[in-house]
Amino acid sequence: MTTESVPDALRLGYLVPEFPGQTHGFFWRELGVLKQLGVSPGVVSTRHPGRNASRNDWGEHAASITPYLASVSVPAFLSCVRELRALTPGRLAEVLRHAARMSKVGDRAPRFARPRGFITQLVWLALGARLSGLAREQDWQHVHVHSCGNAAYIALYARLLSGLPYSLTLHGPLADYGGNQEYKWSNAAFALVITEQLEGQVRQSLRTALPTVRVAPMGVDVNVFKRSQPYVPWTAPGTFRIFSCGRLNPSKGHDVLLAAVRMLVENGADVQLVIAGEDEAGGRGYRQVIERLIDNMGLQDRVRLLGCVPDKVIRQELSLAHVFTLASHAEPLGVAIMEAMSMGLPVVATAAGGVSELVVPGRTGVLVKSGDPGSLAEGLVQLMGDPLLCANMGQAGRQRATTLFSYRRSAEVLVQMARAGVVLNAEPNS
Repeated sequence: MTTESVPDALRLGYLVPEFPGQTHGFFWRELGVLKQLGVSPGVVSTRHPGRNASRNDWGEHAASITPYLASVSVPAFLSCVRELRALTPGRLAEVLRHAARMSKVGDRAPRFARPRGFITQLVWLALGARLSGLAREQDWQHVHVHSCGNAAYIALYARLLSGLPYSLTLHGPLADYGGNQEYKWSNAAFALVITEQLEGQVRQSLRTALPTVRVAPMGVDVNVFKRSQPYVPWTAPGTFRIFSCGRLNPSKGHDVLLAAVRMLVENGADVQLVIAGEDEAGGRGYRQVIERLIDNMGLQDRVRLLGCVPDKVIRQELSLAHVFTLASHAEPLGVAIMEAMSMGLPVVATAAGGVSELVVPGRTGVLVKSGDPGSLAEGLVQLMGDPLLCANMGQAGRQRATTLFSYRRSAEVLVQMARAGVVLNAEPNS
């Protein structure tokens, strides 16, 4: 195929693990932007998220149109068999050698593949064959993977089996996504990272294994996350309303936030904290730890847990709050913070991960030390005592979100890079 004959509509596979999850609103919005940019995207996932599924009005539809690679069915099995039978014995042996190498974990890996690790790699290989078959059925020219974890293995094996090009997005510290990153990245056509901090990390860690890497922050739909009424800062008397949004997971620092709220209450402040988000077990996991903390701290009348709720509830709570806070121990960037800024709310957040690329201290919010309830309480007290500062921060935050963190930006970078790769692969002798 010559360059001129490459179709205008890029046919793109879009792989998101356990889609649609409670934090996957950004991916659904990005799929919409891809269509607006002349792309024909096909979403695919590893498996259904179960209890952790999105509660948004689009969630049920998204699940209905998403093929799941790990689902067991006769057509899926036959597709895998077809892909594997299409290989020459030599090619299959080469793919198996790759699997054996990747089953050796760590710097002091054994000479031979560890049986359990090798079996795990064969599972990813089988799912890679399923992805390859699905790409053939859907005529995808490229697959983008919103993960550098196990989903990246699947795309890697699809490439080894059929030559299907793939790309990656890194959403957090590289160490969180398991081993064999050199394999995953060196076989990718390109990679996106959501912060400059992560770009520096991968360049230092992977060095020569890197493909082309671009920074493409996740973003917010500023036309949806906007106020219908002007922001009104808190003034005494009255209840100071704090809103937080994040999975109920130890990494989000909800325990630290609760301790900070207790300090405020003990000092006589009238505060109300609302937390949106659920644990990975649909309320039967870390949520129970949080509920016990609330009881032990005597905050039953001060804290409400909303669970997993749709975006319209998030917007409603943001419009009612005086401040947004996120106490994460490590936050790669923070779409929830972007949404709060887009709604014109001042932010108190921990200076963890890439948050400092989003929140400008003293201008759009307050950054505090992670894991320190006292520092977080001080940040909240600072805003409680300065209504003018709150109003100015809210306005500046809205402007920053609109200017730098539009949800369209990452889709535009993805399309630009994927189109360039498709054209390159279409060139004679490429």
